[in-house]
Amino acid sequence: MRTRPLLVYDGDCGFCTACVTFAQRRIRPRCEVTAWQRAGLDALGVTRRRAEYEALWITPDGTVHGGAQAVAKLLASARGGWAVLGAVLQLAPVRWLAHGIYRAVADNRHRLPGGTPACALPATHRHDPG
Repeated sequence: MRTRPLLVYDGDCGFCTACVTFAQRRIRPRCEVTAWQRAGLDALGVTRRRAEYEALWITPDGTVHGGAQAVAKLLASARGGWAVLGAVLQLAPVRWLAHGIYRAVADNRHRLPGGTPACALPATHRHDPG
């Protein structure tokens, strides 16, 4: 059984990989990190469709937070100002704004620095984590 949260991200996406690398080096969250392509999604209780749709924060007890809330949990697990930012991102109405920004970034990550056409979400995944 895991004792630390797990961040699951899209390892085939250059933008996502760059963000995770930044987080590990600068934010230093207290979690394990893996690409969904290498994770045992069934054992984690997560569908491939959801893992393709958004980053996931999975607690040791199996609770899954996705998208902006996964980012908020990652930040909250760090120290100092990052933890404060993570806490703020979990509060309404900031949480709602963060969700909108996360979706805009995720839906357009193939257009962002480090993104490639392989980063583009299939149209069927863009608005529904299924």
